[in-house]
Amino acid sequence: MFVRQILAGLVAASLIAAIAAGAESQLRQYQRRAVGPKSLAGSAAGAALGTARNAPHEWGQGFGGYAKRFGSSVGQHVIKGTIQMGVGAWRHEDSRYYRSNRPGTWPRLKHAVASTFVVRRTNRGGRTPAVGRLSGSFGAGLISRAWQPASAAGLGAGFASGGISVGADVGMNVAREFWPRRHKSKAGLRR
Repeated sequence: MFVRQILAGLVAASLIAAIAAGAESQLRQYQRRAVGPKSLAGSAAGAALGTARNAPHEWGQGFGGYAKRFGSSVGQHVIKGTIQMGVGAWRHEDSRYYRSNRPGTWPRLKHAVASTFVVRRTNRGGRTPAVGRLSGSFGAGLISRAWQPASAAGLGAGFASGGISVGADVGMNVAREFWPRRHKSKAGLRR
């Protein structure tokens, strides 16, 4: 119980640090990432897959097991977003994805993967390691072990969860890079 209180305090301190840094645009990104439609859809899909696989088995199948998995996934997204925003604001990281203007598949793919690990700075030009994103992924993977059943509560499972989260970020960046661009029409509407 004491460990959970410490972990909750660390997450709260991270959020307070971001607010103190005046990171308004990061707060909007945080809301979208933590409990936005895409995040909730991802949590719903992950919970359905976990229920079908019955993993972790202690949560069982059916609606009760699905609800536990969904809640766990949403909690993990909130923790990841909170840590990422707090650390990113402290380090002046812009964790948004910017598409490449490079021609060719390989240069664009390289850009998408690299953009997971290196981000733009908000306080000056240049790029910096994506410490916020990485600490958010691995921090959430480890913190979420506090409410997981015994079969999924180990340190190794926490690191594996963080690695899967980073892999999902790579996949999302690749999708963002290659997804067809929306163009504005003359009337200013997006097609």
